[in-house]
Amino acid sequence: MKNYWITTGAVFGFLAVAIGAFGAHQLKDILSPELMEVYKTGVLYHIIHAVMITAIGLYSNPKFFKAALFLSIGIVLFSFSLYTYTLTGLKPLAIITPFGGVSFLVGWLLIIVSSLKKS
Repeated sequence: MKNYWITTGAVFGFLAVAIGAFGAHQLKDILSPELMEVYKTGVLYHIIHAVMITAIGLYSNPKFFKAALFLSIGIVLFSFSLYTYTLTGLKPLAIITPFGGVSFLVGWLLIIVSSLKKS
């Protein structure tokens, strides 16, 4: 499972850099400044949580693996809904975003709780 989370985090990290570069080079003249900020928010949360997922894999303590799952769900629901919204303008997609935020919060809470538990 250790390698799974290292790989998952690395794939998410790769995608965050690629998606961020795409936004910086291809979308800066297309999106409004407001939508560009939404896009950048998605990239920021994406990369931060990709790094944390990778760190969980490197630490390789199974008590943190559930947190990595919730952080992964958060990336998909939060960041990818923001990317899709900024590229399509479909406002109903914004309904999904808070569920991703809650997934991030649950992931971080699980990290806190798991770190306080005795091994």
